Amino acid sequence: MLNELLLVGSVVIIFGAVLGAYRLFGKSGLYLMTVVATILANVEVLILVDAFGMEQTLGNVTFASTYLITDILSENEGKKSATNAVWLGVFTSVVMLVFTQYWLLYNRSPNDWAGPHVEQLFSTTPRLLLASFLGYVVSQRFDVWLYHKWWDFTKKFGDSKRFLWLRNNGSTLVSQIVNTVIFTTIAFAGWYSWGTFFSVMLSSYLIYVATSLLDTPFVYLARKMKEHNKIPQEEQFQN
Repeated sequence: MLNELLLVGSVVIIFGAVLGAYRLFGKSGLYLMTVVATILANVEVLILVDAFGMEQTLGNVTFASTYLITDILSENEGKKSATNAVWLGVFTSVVMLVFTQYWLLYNRSPNDWAGPHVEQLFSTTPRLLLASFLGYVVSQRFDVWLYHKWWDFTKKFGDSKRFLWLRNNGSTLVSQIVNTVIFTTIAFAGWYSWGTFFSVMLSSYLIYVATSLLDTPFVYLARKMKEHNKIPQEEQFQN
């Protein structure tokens, strides 16, 4: 039961952090959380846990927060801002890959105790980061595109503010199928047994379904804060 409670807590913490960063720093705060979530998810994905009767990687919840970020940006700041967040996440993954592999080139001191653990942790990073990179680019670009397609569709029914739940979940749930298939296949095919492989793929998507449904209230809260002028504008940080 501990793992289940911890996973639920991580949803509250990471989604709350996204909303808090938006409230404190505006659009820049969401860009900041994109970087934070990308780095954390690329490390967490190395950890397998059992929870809710499934074997799953820890990176799912943190990575799901990037979809919350792009949905908030799409809703409140526009498609260009959401696309910028996607490319920021891509750049972060590339820089992380370069530096983590660069560290492994050093000849370590005889007194070094952390090096072997770092090497063990990041020696698998290139494959995982490639999987994360491709899954992130394809699924996030698709998510932003589909979000605005859903928005164009819902505008036909009158008020453009209506059906936020539909464009939020309709875009994320579909794009997460794309991400799950791409990431799991590249990252874990041949690494784990086929039973574990399909278990991780299924559990990853089910976690994404749950987090997608749970992030909807946070998107509504973000829009309400924007409507009530609670979100700082960029010019407020220039002095």
